[in-house]
Amino acid sequence: MTESYDADVAIIGYGPTGVIAALTLARYGVSAVALERDRDIYPRARAVTVNDWTMRIFQDLGIDERIEKKIDPQRALRWVTYDGTEIMRVEHPPSTLGRKPRFYNIYQPTMETELRAAALEYGDRITVHYGAEVTGIDQHDDGVTVTSTDTATGETRTVRARYAIGADGGSSTTRDEVGCRLLGDTNDVTWVVIDCRVKRWWPDRDFLTFWSDKERPVVDIALSAGNHRWEIPLKPDESPADYPTSAEVWPLLQALGVTEEDVEIHQHAFYRHHTRMADTWRRGRVFLAGDAAHLMPPWAGAGMQTGMRDAHNLCWKLARVIKGELPESWLETYEAERRPNAAFYTGLAVQLGRVIKQELSEQEQAAMNAVPQDTVTPFEPPLIAPPVLEGGWIRGPLGDASIVGRMVPQPITGDAIGRMVRLDDLLGDGFVLLGGDVDPSTLLTAEEKAGWDALGARYVAVRPKTAYTQGPDELVDLDEVLLPWLRRYGARAVALRPDRFVAASDVGGLAVPALAVPA
Repeated sequence: MTESYDADVAIIGYGPTGVIAALTLARYGVSAVALERDRDIYPRARAVTVNDWTMRIFQDLGIDERIEKKIDPQRALRWVTYDGTEIMRVEHPPSTLGRKPRFYNIYQPTMETELRAAALEYGDRITVHYGAEVTGIDQHDDGVTVTSTDTATGETRTVRARYAIGADGGSSTTRDEVGCRLLGDTNDVTWVVIDCRVKRWWPDRDFLTFWSDKERPVVDIALSAGNHRWEIPLKPDESPADYPTSAEVWPLLQALGVTEEDVEIHQHAFYRHHTRMADTWRRGRVFLAGDAAHLMPPWAGAGMQTGMRDAHNLCWKLARVIKGELPESWLETYEAERRPNAAFYTGLAVQLGRVIKQELSEQEQAAMNAVPQDTVTPFEPPLIAPPVLEGGWIRGPLGDASIVGRMVPQPITGDAIGRMVRLDDLLGDGFVLLGGDVDPSTLLTAEEKAGWDALGARYVAVRPKTAYTQGPDELVDLDEVLLPWLRRYGARAVALRPDRFVAASDVGGLAVPALAVPA
């Protein structure tokens, strides 16, 4: 970093998306300065869950074990009617991504506190200004200047960085300042969110239950740290003014069979569901992430997580661009990869919302519950299936029968000197070519190998646990997961990105995808 910059990247907003952006940048060796309007963590629990993909991101950042101590495993999801009829259930089979449960329940203020504590350990590499209201963003050929005002003193501060990330939520100042438009709709139904402290256990509390009803559907979910939440829509003739205190809220819970022996009401708030997305997620050197880029209904539990995934995707690339390890053209892959995924979860949330509101026909309901036959990839419900890239920095065919775009499983593996740990802990933090009982470098042309060498790629052979290792760059498939996974798709070798998605395979060609050749 030169003296003309206060930090490599300015982050506007320091909620979960902003913190993951800062942690990822710092993890990969560049500096960040965050500007956050609020002085304290938002006290209400908005997000309620994280899954194994998000936990794998935490693992990359070295914080998964400390976060896991603050959250609870989730049992399963179910959709039921008030008469006890179960419409649909989604069980959580063991994760393939390196965690035992697929989903966890969280209490967002507690988890955010731990994320910020982890960021403090990076010292000067992450600087945070609280009470900073951003009032201007000016772009130049080689940087961005962000102006803010201290909400307590009125003092003006300017921060100069190479790039900026707007992670400042649905009412994003960044989005407005750079001229991006938020497109979509807002539902006119107001919901009350009731957060409670648990006083005693009740049967099946650990299900995430959606009470399906045309008039009064309800979300009923255990949060971590002894908390529980209900989300209930107001009727057309009701308004937030009808529920000024907990005393007025209690009848809503009592109608569900919840009593003061079960919980005490901690707080309640009101919100509406949004289905919106920015027309573009980038203007020059300024990027949008999280709710600043997209807003979705809560039914898939993916809003906060989508934002954190945005931040991780953008920032592992941004760090390498800033350090000169990748060309700036790599940044074009951010929206190309993340927009389809945000759109997928938005669509899924809308469809699940129709289930809870009993808006699906019998035919539509049957279609949602149908299991495709004769697929190469074992079917799992979309809500819990491992992630797949639909575009961006990948090459080769996509679809059910292709390994390209998929996230590599993360079993326990061994190395040549006898360590037995999760796969990512042995792969390192860069690009890796993984061969199924073969040195993947032997499958490359000289030109292809030169391309991967320019990216600093490793070449790793995965050996069966019944064989001897033959060199230091080898892993042992102790859980017998990786070699069968490669065989399922007819692949002898795959190229893995730092985020563990498959960029290419020998089936469609192992040449470096186009944007990866350094300028």
